[in-house]
This record gives sequence, structure tokens and C-alpha cells, in this order.
Amino acid sequence: MIRKIILLPIFFILLMALAWACAALLIDGPPSLLFNAISYGQVLAFIFACINLVIFARVRPLRVAFAYSGVLVVAVIVWWSLISPSNDRNWTPEVAQLPHATIEGDRVVITNVRNFDYRSEMDFTPRWETRSYDLSKINGLDVFLSYWGSPWIAHTVMSWEFSDGQHLAISIETRKEVGEQYSAILGFFRQFELYFVVADERDVVRLRTTFRGEDVYRYRIKDTPAEARALLLEYLQLANNLADHPKWYNAFSHNCTTEIRNIRQSVGRARSWDWRILVNGHLDEFGYETGMIENSLPFAEVKAQARITERAMKTAATDDFSRAIREEYSAQQHSKQDHPTKGKPHQN
Repeated sequence: MIRKIILLPIFFILLMALAWACAALLIDGPPSLLFNAISYGQVLAFIFACINLVIFARVRPLRVAFAYSGVLVVAVIVWWSLISPSNDRNWTPEVAQLPHATIEGDRVVITNVRNFDYRSEMDFTPRWETRSYDLSKINGLDVFLSYWGSPWIAHTVMSWEFSDGQHLAISIETRKEVGEQYSAILGFFRQFELYFVVADERDVVRLRTTFRGEDVYRYRIKDTPAEARALLLEYLQLANNLADHPKWYNAFSHNCTTEIRNIRQSVGRARSWDWRILVNGHLDEFGYETGMIENSLPFAEVKAQARITERAMKTAATDDFSRAIREEYSAQQHSKQDHPTKGKPHQN
């Protein structure tokens, strides 16, 4: 009886591992077709499943069957870990160029800053620019949360503000090939390379509000200019590394939010782990509770002030987008300063 109780959780863990291994073979297996009908990955997944069914049906005692299946799972893990990412594919136009930063003291020159001219989400004129930034002029750091469906999931974009009026946005995304579509399920496997979109806010934020119909919020991160500078340098170093060492995107460990936490951790700015790092639609609540963003007012009011969707959609292609989405917020801040009795600090 005790032996069965011990074997039961092992069985469920092994069952989940077997399901993952089958999915890995099916999704990441050789894509070429057999008899122009099915892929080799499908064949391998079917054979893998059949072998394990035979093991569980014929091999006794069960602990030996578990050991045999475990060895097969390990073999799949080893194979899967050896699948290499690449920079040499037929990329979609919006991720066709890799950004690269040259850093000399306070001066940073970035090639392939994306600043496309959009007429619709799929109709645009590509425009890759070379821009120069003065790191000594960093005076702020923002995070954008963009919602396209469920309130539980959002896309995160970090953006650095410079005192000379420039803004540099970086969005961690999948690098898709022509004909590929993002899938949350496929994102857990080795289907998409990791890509740093280094862009003008007018591109990467306006694309989401105006042409994709997403709901976007902007929060100021309470980092000092020195901390924001260290974070940007780490971002740019990682972006440079991707040119020589491509990396897989993973919806669990290397996505738009977990990768941000990894980067902040590397510069000593990460907060404690929280479930909202994965369910990132509530990341602003986490930032509010930990004091990472504005928290002197009730959260509902902070969130309402952060919403930029309407302001963004009213901007024309020739407008100063970054200034336009911040104008109302700036007016609200001045109003609070003129009437300090209006806003008492909110107690968490």
C-alpha cells in the first residue's frame, strides 16, 4: 500500500513528462513531409507514444516501466536541447533587421532602430534608422502594458526618456518567419527566436493602440537615472549578443516579462518573485504594491491616469507621439501640485 502511494505522484509526474515529450516531437520534430501527407515529427510522436504504451502494458514491476519511460523522456530532452536557434531565416519585414548598439562613454549609436510608417497593421513602409543617444540625459523609465484580449495577459514594453526629448522603446518579442503566426502553445516550444524590437514609441506603441486595437497603459518606473542607465546598457548588450548568439523565445522562461525580470535581476533591480510576473496582466498591481510605480493614490485612480489608448489613437502620423500620450498625465501632475490637499497618500 505504501509503495502504491509513493508510485502515484511519480506516475503523474512521468505522465506529464511523457505528454510534453510527445508534444515536443510533434511540434519541433523534423518538418519535412513523409509521403507528402504527414511530417516526420508526427511519425516520431506516434512511435514514441506507442513504445510507451507497450512498456506500461508489458513491463513489470511498474517501477521498471517507469524507469524505461523515464529514459525515453531524457532522450527527448537531450535531443530537444540540441535544437539550435538561427538568425538565417526568411523573416517577416518587421523583424528582418537586428539592432546593434555601439557604446562609447555616454554616447550610444544604435543601428536598425525601427520607425515604420504604418497605414494599417500589415500595410507599412519599412524604415530602419540609425540614432544617437546621450546616456547622461536619461531622466526616466516607463513601462507600457498592452492588452489585446484577456485582462490576465498583457505585452510589456520598456521605454527610456531623455531630457533632449528622445524616447527609446524596447519590446521583447518573437522573431517570426514569413507565414508564421504566434501561438501561445507553440511559444512553449522551439518555434520562435527571441527578438529585441528597438524602436521609436511612435512605432511600437502606436502600432498596438491605433492599428491593432489594443488597450495600452503607461507607468513611470521609480528607478533613478543611474539605475535606468544601467538597465538600458544591459538591454543593449543582450540585443548585441543576439546578433552572434541567437536565442529561443519561450512563453514561460524567456518572454516579454520574464526576460525583463531576468535583466533587472542582472543589474540588481529585481523584486521578489510573484505570480503576476507570469500572469502579467496584473503586473501593474504588483508594481503598485511594491512601490515600483506611483502608489500615492488608490490603484484604480493610478490605472485610470495611466491609460493612453484614446490619446494615442488621436495622434496623426506627423504628431510628436511621445509628447501627445504624456500631455494629459503632465497636466494632472501639475494640477496635483497646485492643489496638494486633493491627494492624500494612499496607505497600502
